[in-house]
Amino acid sequence: MTRKTRQFCTFHVDGLFLGIDVQQVQEVIRYQAMTRIPLAPGAIRGLINLRGQIVTALDLRCRLGLPPRDAEQPPMNVVLRDGESSVSLLVDRIGDVVEVGDELFEPPPATIGTSARDLIHGCYKLESRLLLALDTKRVVELTAA
Repeated sequence: MTRKTRQFCTFHVDGLFLGIDVQQVQEVIRYQAMTRIPLAPGAIRGLINLRGQIVTALDLRCRLGLPPRDAEQPPMNVVLRDGESSVSLLVDRIGDVVEVGDELFEPPPATIGTSARDLIHGCYKLESRLLLALDTKRVVELTAA
């Protein structure tokens, strides 16, 4: 039996070590100037221009129910492919690409807050930390509520 592995693009948000399947990531870029969108849900921080492509920027801290980022610490962008369009997740710090075996996968821990747990597929127990795998479909779904 061969061991099945996955690669994750990893990043940090308020002490959480998070990852997205590397195949869903279009690119990782530094902070970009954003144009605010009046009356948009709070998690939408604005629009960025990515080489002529307009991309919606979502604040992952807000989506996960975490405290706001320090204003002096500009976020990084993890740009996801979402069909024909792209969406940027604003994160605190970029990590590495990590390869993990499927046998390490477990359900999300009960210690994670409810709003964050709804956005996480599960976790991978690594040697020194826990990698939380984001459910990107749920992260980019925003309701008007």
